[in-house]
Amino acid sequence: MMKKLQFLPLLCVSIWGLGQIPNFPTSQAPNPSNLGIFSNSNYGSPARSVVPSVPHGGLSRQRSSKIEQQNQRMFQDDFKRIAQEQELTNRKEEYNRQQALEHSFYNLPSLSGKAGTQAYYDAYNKLASLNTENYPISEANFIVENAYYGGKQNLNQFKSGIQKTAKQLLQKMKDRKQDTESNTDKNLMIFEYLSKGMKLGGVQNKSIKYDFEDYMGAKDWSKMFVSKLLKTGSGQCHSMPLLYLMLAEEMNTEAYLAYAPNHTYIKFLDGEGEWQNAELTNGIFTANSLILESGYIKSEALQNDIYMKNLSKKELLAQFYADLANGYIHKYGMDEFVGNTLDKALEYSPNNIYANQLKSMYQQARLAYVAGQLGVTDLENPEDLKKIRFYPKAVAILQETKAQFNNIDNLGFVMMPEGAYEQWLGNMKGESNRQKSEEIAERMRQVNAEKQKQQEALKQAQEQKRRESEQSKEKAQYFKIDPKHF
Repeated sequence: MMKKLQFLPLLCVSIWGLGQIPNFPTSQAPNPSNLGIFSNSNYGSPARSVVPSVPHGGLSRQRSSKIEQQNQRMFQDDFKRIAQEQELTNRKEEYNRQQALEHSFYNLPSLSGKAGTQAYYDAYNKLASLNTENYPISEANFIVENAYYGGKQNLNQFKSGIQKTAKQLLQKMKDRKQDTESNTDKNLMIFEYLSKGMKLGGVQNKSIKYDFEDYMGAKDWSKMFVSKLLKTGSGQCHSMPLLYLMLAEEMNTEAYLAYAPNHTYIKFLDGEGEWQNAELTNGIFTANSLILESGYIKSEALQNDIYMKNLSKKELLAQFYADLANGYIHKYGMDEFVGNTLDKALEYSPNNIYANQLKSMYQQARLAYVAGQLGVTDLENPEDLKKIRFYPKAVAILQETKAQFNNIDNLGFVMMPEGAYEQWLGNMKGESNRQKSEEIAERMRQVNAEKQKQQEALKQAQEQKRRESEQSKEKAQYFKIDPKHF
């Protein structure tokens, strides 16, 4: 029996109605007899249509007969060649027709006719044009969000606000006499800005709030967007970390996205070479143990790096492809664009659990559609499922769907219920966790302050040494005496 099909509830995927088994096309032999020699490019030319006149006599009649025989053979050869070419053309057309019919039968109906889908095709091409190892995060994110809005948003307008905030944060560090070259200090500044708020450029900025209403974007997918966060001042675990990464990139500091069950957060290296976890939904720094306390992270998941691993730029780009596919699903539904986009995501990051889950949903939708075409109304009924055994391609789709289920299981994924996720987020708000967070932040500040003092002391020592060296050179100098003075 096939494993029970489970659609991710937050994605609101609909399945198309069931249909009847179509009549498969039968091959028809080409009929070249309807063709005339008018299709011959040489027909009507003097060399082929004019028989030269010859004098009367036996020899003349013999020569005329030979010429007529030659012309007849040439006409026959032309007929054969034309018939062969036409047969080949007919076979190609029949093959293409059969392929098109098979494609429509074994693939989800295309939604390309719906208004706005072209913006998604354009977005896919724009993502594909990016350098996988070196691209602006803000631009990749904008491409994805702009597709949902039909390509009507302005990239420069989106980036300018982020760039302005980054410059103000660097100026704030200078005002505080903090080290603007320190990775730790810059990350602490971004974290403080997002979690506590601060005054920048004479304007008081409030902390970013968690949007508890439709936080998974089931009703309104734009709830997941950074542009929505910038506009309203509220977001969730998808948009908050992405905004953090954009600010970090503009401030030329290192920070990374990481996954937890149903969740993303930020990781960065502190001054002691330790990885720190910045949890923006609650505005605290967390230990790895607190993330593991969710109870939905198996050892296999850690071994396969689907959780708690900092994503490379290429792996982050896979996330943007998956987001593009998910936005298309929410706005239009499932078709081959979704499958192709997820294939690209998994090419860049094969173990990306988010993309793998979406791929499983796509395959389930495709299987349900094909099964419906074959008259299978209950995929959980073994007897009903037997109807597809005479269709090898349908059986292959069934096997692909099962294989994707197994792949997700082998990666160590365990479904985290929505209620469990909310409870885990709530547990983070505890006073003890907030106190630990302050201790972590304070230690980072102290370590960095001590390093800054040491650097200042080293600079002063080097400057003092330079001055002493210059003074020594001045004392050692002698001036030539002009003999005229004697």
